[in-house]
Amino acid sequence: MKKKVILYRDIPVEERQRLDEQFNVTFFNGIHEDNKEAFKAALADAEGLIGTSTKMSAELLSLAPKLKAASTISVGTDLYDLNYLTERGIPLMHTPGVLNETTADTMFTLIMCTARRAIELSNMVREGRWTSNIGEALYGTDVHGKTLGIIGMGRIGYAIAKRGHFGFDMKIQYSNRSRKLDAEQDLNATYMEMEELLKTSDFVCVMTPLTAETERLIGAKEFAMMKPSAIFINGSRGKVIDEAALIDALGNGTIRAAGLDVFEVEPLSGDSPLCKLDNAVLFPHIGSATAETRLAMITCAVDNLINALNGDISQNCANQHLLNR
Repeated sequence: MKKKVILYRDIPVEERQRLDEQFNVTFFNGIHEDNKEAFKAALADAEGLIGTSTKMSAELLSLAPKLKAASTISVGTDLYDLNYLTERGIPLMHTPGVLNETTADTMFTLIMCTARRAIELSNMVREGRWTSNIGEALYGTDVHGKTLGIIGMGRIGYAIAKRGHFGFDMKIQYSNRSRKLDAEQDLNATYMEMEELLKTSDFVCVMTPLTAETERLIGAKEFAMMKPSAIFINGSRGKVIDEAALIDALGNGTIRAAGLDVFEVEPLSGDSPLCKLDNAVLFPHIGSATAETRLAMITCAVDNLINALNGDISQNCANQHLLNR
C-alpha cells in the first residue's frame, strides 16, 4: 500500500506525477483559512509532508502521529520546529546546494545596487527629475578593491566571497562558528570575530541561518560599530537583524545604505519606514527566484521525500544527528 503524503504547495506537473507514482498524495494549494481545518484533518494519516511557506509548529505537527519524514522546498528550515521533529526521530529534508549560485548572484546584485544607488537614480530618471548631469551629492561608491565582510561563511557565503574575490578584487573577511579553510586557501579570506569584522568592512553581508542564537544578532550596538560609509546586506532571514535599529541607522547616517532581500514580516508593508528611505534597496525575497533554480529546488525536495520515506536520509537531512542513530 502506498504511503500517504500531503503536498501543500503547487508544483510542476512532472514533479507531481513523480509523487503520485510513489505515494497516495493529498494536495493543498497553500494553507489558508479556508482549508486549514481540512489540512489538520489530513495530518492524522500523513506519513510524509512536502511544501513550503507554511509555519509547521510543534502543535500542528503533533496532529500527524504517523509522520515519518518532511521535505521543505527551501534551504532554510525555520518554518519547521526542528527540535520537535528531532525528538520524534523524524527527518526534515531540505534543499542546500541547488540555490547557492543563484542566491549569491542576488546578494551581489544588492551590493551593486546599493553601492551605485541604482534604484534611487533609476527612479530619478523615470520621474523626470534628471535635468542635468548629476553632482557629488548623488555619487555612488566603488565595489572593486573594497573589503567584504561575510557573517556566516556557509555555501552561499562562500559563493558571494568567490564573486567578490575573483570578480572585484575585494579583500574577504568572515565571521563564522568555525574556520573555513577552503575560503582561506582559495579566496585569501581572513577569519575574525564579528566585532572586528563590523568595524573594518566596507560591505557587511549577513548569511546566517535563523536560530535562537542568531535572532536579533545585528542591532543598534552592531550598526554603531560599522563605518559611516559601510553598506549592510541581509540575505539570511529578517529576524536576524533588529529592523527598527536598521531603520534608525539608515535614517541618521550611522551607515551609508542597506540592501535587503528579507524582512521581519513578509510581505513588507508598503507603509514601512524602509520604503521611504532612498538608501535602502528592497527586494521581495527573491534570493533563489529564477525559473531554473526554483525547479531544481522542487526536484530536489521530491527526491528527498522519496528517499526519506524509503529509508535513505543520507543526503540533505537538516537534523543531521539522526544519521547516527
